Amino acid sequence: MNVNNLKYFSITSFLILIISLPLSLHAASYPDFTEIVEQNMPAVVIVNATRSMNKNTDSNKFQTPPGMPDEFNDLFKKFFDERQNQPRRSQPSSGSGFILSSDGYIMTNHHVVVGANKISILTNDKTSYDAELIGSDKRSDLALLKINAKKLPVVKIASQDNVKLGEWVLAIGSPFGFNQTVTAGIVSGKQRKLAGDNYVPYIQTDVAINPGNSGGPLFNLSGEVIGVNAQIYSRTGGFMGVSFAIPSDTVNDVYYQLKTKGVVSRGWLGVYIQEIDDKLAKSFGLDKAKGALVSKILPNSPAEKARFRQGDVILKFNNTDINKSTDLPLIVGQSKVGKSFQVQIIRDKRVKNLSVILEELPTEEKIASIGAKKIISNSISGISVRNLTQQEIKSFNIKTGVVVTSVDNNINNNYDVKINDIITKINNNVINDSDDFTKTMKMAKNNSYVNLLVYRQSSPLFIALKISK
Repeated sequence: MNVNNLKYFSITSFLILIISLPLSLHAASYPDFTEIVEQNMPAVVIVNATRSMNKNTDSNKFQTPPGMPDEFNDLFKKFFDERQNQPRRSQPSSGSGFILSSDGYIMTNHHVVVGANKISILTNDKTSYDAELIGSDKRSDLALLKINAKKLPVVKIASQDNVKLGEWVLAIGSPFGFNQTVTAGIVSGKQRKLAGDNYVPYIQTDVAINPGNSGGPLFNLSGEVIGVNAQIYSRTGGFMGVSFAIPSDTVNDVYYQLKTKGVVSRGWLGVYIQEIDDKLAKSFGLDKAKGALVSKILPNSPAEKARFRQGDVILKFNNTDINKSTDLPLIVGQSKVGKSFQVQIIRDKRVKNLSVILEELPTEEKIASIGAKKIISNSISGISVRNLTQQEIKSFNIKTGVVVTSVDNNINNNYDVKINDIITKINNNVINDSDDFTKTMKMAKNNSYVNLLVYRQSSPLFIALKISK
């Protein structure tokens, strides 16, 4: 071999190495899911729920499909209403589930079985069983079923939520009726809060989840169930790369409570809260936006008994930091009913500790929400007020306060302030009348922030006000 041929051979070999090495490394970076599937597929089941479509049942009322844009509401409602007058039969629907114990306890989603007259289970070996509903929990969207069987294959639920962003995960379910379908992806996010869900810190993934996957397990590479596939975010009604699973910590807790009691108990504090932005943080003496701001205390609630006040900022609950207002309902909900807990708050710009004994969260019929609905705060100035009339005091059940009669929107661009807002407190000082309002405003330093407690359409709202003189 001459020198030129040697050079050509060396260069060619080097290029082949450069091309082939990354490809082999790239291939090696993908996990092999086959063993996980083989071990756990037998414990994943199909859940069939049959509902009688009576005209007066709640399950027969129109509901916008999950993820559907608002502009389609009228179209779907019209279609639904037209079909209400047509003859109806019992309608079956299906989802997924997984076996938790060899004697037949099965976990699925609440929304898969709610309103069902009959529930049946189809196992991986094609055996069909009638299922008993042990308990169902709407707030966590979990339900526990029981079939009469023994020596069933089971899955293992992760004992702790040690999920890491970017880790590989695997889902098994029956989307669109395609039995025992396997999809995989990664963990995209943690501790996700979805609209209307105050008690589940969802795991977000990019695993393909579609109708029929609901209630199925989400596995890690150790073959443990780290979540229950429950929801997707979609503008079309189909999978768009964003799916959500109920984490194992929640699953373990709900499973134990449903199995032993048939219902799930949650701690209840009894406050309405709102998020704190930078302006409100300054007005309450905080160095940064954090905590949960108490905007309302429910009558005869644990918070009222523990002497919480409107305007308290909850910084810690049972030594756990409350970084966002949405942290509080989850922590309180998971805390034991009847037990005393220490709560750190800031009141009048001073740190204070309170002790509260939690009670059981009432049903949704008794209380619409204790949750973390974010109320947008506004910075206002240049406002005129008047005293409350006797009729207003009686109608709004507010003893003191002043009514906003006009707003100068040119001051600090405070165009969100509403005429007829009722201001009841400034910096936690009660405002009895317009004289109190004027006096308090004059005492505040120019360009400083104060906080106002405002009632708007009977709902309390804290507003950060930047003083302009």
